[in-house]
Amino acid sequence: MDHGNSDPPQAGLRGRDLLGLGGFLVAAVVGGLVVGLLLDHALGTSPVFVLVGIAVGIVSAAVGFWSKVRAALRE
Repeated sequence: MDHGNSDPPQAGLRGRDLLGLGGFLVAAVVGGLVVGLLLDHALGTSPVFVLVGIAVGIVSAAVGFWSKVRAALRE
Protein backbone atom coordinates (compact mmCIF):
# COMPACT_ATOMS: atom_id res chain seq x y z
CA MET A 1 0.00 0.00 0.00
CA ASP A 2 1.53 3.31 -1.11
CA HIS A 3 0.73 6.32 1.03
CA GLY A 4 2.24 8.83 -1.40
CA ASN A 5 5.61 8.91 0.38
CA SER A 6 7.66 7.41 -2.43
CA ASP A 7 10.09 10.33 -2.57
CA PRO A 8 13.56 9.53 -1.23
CA PRO A 9 14.82 11.60 1.70
CA GLN A 10 16.31 14.83 0.45
CA ALA A 11 20.02 15.38 0.82
CA GLY A 12 21.34 18.82 1.53
CA LEU A 13 21.11 21.40 4.22
CA ARG A 14 18.14 21.67 6.55
CA GLY A 15 17.26 24.43 8.98
CA ARG A 16 19.28 23.04 11.87
CA ASP A 17 22.28 22.59 9.57
CA LEU A 18 22.05 26.22 8.49
CA LEU A 19 21.80 27.35 12.11
CA GLY A 20 24.91 25.34 12.90
CA LEU A 21 26.75 26.89 9.97
CA GLY A 22 25.74 30.37 11.08
CA GLY A 23 26.95 29.69 14.60
CA PHE A 24 30.21 28.32 13.24
CA LEU A 25 30.78 31.44 11.12
CA VAL A 26 30.08 33.77 14.04
CA ALA A 27 32.25 31.76 16.44
CA ALA A 28 35.22 31.73 14.05
CA VAL A 29 35.19 35.49 13.46
CA VAL A 30 34.46 36.42 17.08
CA GLY A 31 37.10 33.94 18.27
CA GLY A 32 39.70 35.55 16.01
CA LEU A 33 38.67 38.99 17.25
CA VAL A 34 38.95 37.99 20.92
CA VAL A 35 42.36 36.37 20.45
CA GLY A 36 43.53 39.48 18.61
CA LEU A 37 42.27 41.74 21.38
CA LEU A 38 44.02 39.65 24.03
CA LEU A 39 47.30 39.67 22.10
CA ASP A 40 47.08 43.42 21.48
CA HIS A 41 46.43 44.04 25.16
CA ALA A 42 49.27 41.75 26.29
CA LEU A 43 51.82 43.10 23.81
CA GLY A 44 50.78 46.74 23.91
CA THR A 45 50.07 46.87 20.20
CA SER A 46 46.96 48.26 18.65
CA PRO A 47 45.05 47.20 16.25
CA VAL A 48 47.62 44.90 14.62
CA PHE A 49 46.53 41.59 16.12
CA VAL A 50 42.85 42.50 16.09
CA LEU A 51 43.03 42.88 12.33
CA VAL A 52 45.10 39.71 11.97
CA GLY A 53 42.69 37.82 14.23
CA ILE A 54 39.66 38.97 12.24
CA ALA A 55 41.37 37.98 8.98
CA VAL A 56 42.28 34.54 10.34
CA GLY A 57 38.74 34.13 11.66
CA ILE A 58 37.21 35.01 8.28
CA VAL A 59 39.54 32.64 6.43
CA SER A 60 38.89 29.78 8.86
CA ALA A 61 35.14 30.44 8.70
CA ALA A 62 35.21 30.35 4.90
CA VAL A 63 37.21 27.11 4.80
CA GLY A 64 34.99 25.47 7.41
CA PHE A 65 31.83 26.66 5.67
CA TRP A 66 33.03 25.30 2.34
CA SER A 67 33.94 21.90 3.75
CA LYS A 68 30.67 21.51 5.69
CA VAL A 69 28.53 22.53 2.72
CA ARG A 70 30.41 20.18 0.38
CA ALA A 71 30.00 17.31 2.84
CA ALA A 72 26.28 18.02 3.22
CA LEU A 73 25.71 18.17 -0.52
CA ARG A 74 27.50 14.85 -1.07
CA GLU A 75 25.03 13.02 1.20
